[in-house]
Amino acid sequence: MKEQQPKSRVSARKRMRAMGWSFLFIVLSAMILPSTSYLFTSDQVYAQVNEDENQRSNFWRAVRQGNEGYSAVSGPETGVLINNGGQNWRQIRNGVISTYGGWAIIGSLAAVLLFFLVKGKIRVEENLSGLTVPRWHVLERFMHWYTAAGFVVLTITGLSMLFGRIVLIPLLGAKGFSAWANLSINVHNFVGPFFSIGVFAMLLFWVKHNIPNATDLKWLATGGGLIGNNHPSAGKANGGEKVWYWVVILIGLLAVCGTGLALIGWMEQLGFGDTTRASMQWMHQIHAISAIIWTVIFFGHAYIGTIGTEGALEGMTTGRVSVEWAKQHHDQWYEEVKDQASVESSSSAVADASAETSAT
Repeated sequence: MKEQQPKSRVSARKRMRAMGWSFLFIVLSAMILPSTSYLFTSDQVYAQVNEDENQRSNFWRAVRQGNEGYSAVSGPETGVLINNGGQNWRQIRNGVISTYGGWAIIGSLAAVLLFFLVKGKIRVEENLSGLTVPRWHVLERFMHWYTAAGFVVLTITGLSMLFGRIVLIPLLGAKGFSAWANLSINVHNFVGPFFSIGVFAMLLFWVKHNIPNATDLKWLATGGGLIGNNHPSAGKANGGEKVWYWVVILIGLLAVCGTGLALIGWMEQLGFGDTTRASMQWMHQIHAISAIIWTVIFFGHAYIGTIGTEGALEGMTTGRVSVEWAKQHHDQWYEEVKDQASVESSSSAVADASAETSAT
């Protein structure tokens, strides 16, 4: 005979089983019973209920259409309750421009570093004699460094505002970045107009040296001596320098400086454009994209003109270059100025020539 279990234990199991079935019944009822209302509701009533439930969404959707109404406040676009362009501008600025612009800048720096590691500095092949020829006069050098200094300041402050939330807030904290961002935008707006004057001066001073010709096409086709060991012919400005010059004028002066002056209201005061939000949003996007393109190309120009090419920097620091450098990189121009060669050279060129002489 089976041993009879205590009644208390059997009762406890029955209670647990009953509670379980009751809980399952409640859950299923909560899921199924509300659905039975559709059996007794006509399509017309259902459509009305659905429409009523989305009145708030429909209202804000209509508001964001940008339809104009009445406002007692005067000014551009004051009749629009919510302008959807601001949200679109923010998404483009913080999305496409910041993402692809950031990678473009990183890629440009990486390419310059890789080129330096593979190619190294382009040396002057002949031994320096100590003779130099004049290349840039003092006013041209002042204009160059004046504009270069402004470019550096504007690049730092501009990139700080564009990438600050991602890069600087983790480093400086919210309050630190707020103070730096406020300083950056004021410095950016103050330096910008003075910088534009320098870029415009470049247009006037150097346009005569930067008219493209057939020699430039050959220079570009052979890589300008950067690829391989050839040194193609060039005038005072080679093909690469002419490309950089027109980047400065077309992208820098027209796109970056033009939109920058518009954003701070100068262009409107001169009778060009307007300051509506839609115009400012477009101007800001053009300004940011153009400035990033300019910055990406600038890294290559700065590298070639400094550590990338031996003897190039002296032209913009002392105004003179060695005759050996001139013959190697700008042979056509050298033929025009070789009669001006003298020992009135830069101290670095003399030191290098002395070093070569003592070494032999």
